[in-house]
Amino acid sequence: MTDQARKAEEFRALHFPGKPLILFNVWDAGSAKAVAASGARAIATGSWSVANANGYSDGEQLPLATSIDNLRRIVSVTELPVTVDLESGYGETPAKVGETVRLALAAGAIGCNLEDSFPANGTLRKATDQAERIRAVRQAAEAANIGFFINARTDVFFQEAAEPDGDAMIAEVMARARLYAEAGASGLFAPGLADISLIERLARTSPLPLNIMVGATTPPLAELARAGVARVSHGPGPYLLAMKTLEDAARSAAAYLGTSAQ
Repeated sequence: MTDQARKAEEFRALHFPGKPLILFNVWDAGSAKAVAASGARAIATGSWSVANANGYSDGEQLPLATSIDNLRRIVSVTELPVTVDLESGYGETPAKVGETVRLALAAGAIGCNLEDSFPANGTLRKATDQAERIRAVRQAAEAANIGFFINARTDVFFQEAAEPDGDAMIAEVMARARLYAEAGASGLFAPGLADISLIERLARTSPLPLNIMVGATTPPLAELARAGVARVSHGPGPYLLAMKTLEDAARSAAAYLGTSAQ
């Protein structure tokens, strides 16, 4: 077994419902080293953070070559498994998505996020179309003999506010989860979902381990664990925290200089 294949297997084993894997998303080699030093068990990039750190907007505006080069540098500075956020896969067709994943595999990734919305406007793809894209990723990974972790992101909860009981949205997500699992997905990522009762329902019935993203209204980690969540990621939060700290420090320095000059 290659080192990359071993890391992929170790990463998969970290997804345990009720004892979630915590991923504090990074954006470059420096932030990856900082998170690794904290005792993290794996490294995950966040597309929004990587794009903004390089002067681009999210939504596949960052050139794929830049994203892959950034991934390669992150992999080079840590012994931890690294999963990469590939947004919608940088490809109009399943074959193109497969090519993107082959690049990520060559750069050392052991997993990826793959979302089911169009990067241009955020509307959902047909579930069957997304399943074909996931199948192309799995085929690329199998050709490389890597147990690549495909974190199938569904943007259903970004489309509209959840209904009082969430039945329709949960049903839509579950239908997608089943198709995605059959196509070779390893996990289900449902950003935008913050209602603990809906999270628990989805974690209990999903055929794939559930990933929830931390946001302003996300329940505490202990509640997510009790609900059966298997993975908790932080999305753009760490980048925003770092940039706010930097801005505040620079503002304080500027204020001090202004005061001392009087």
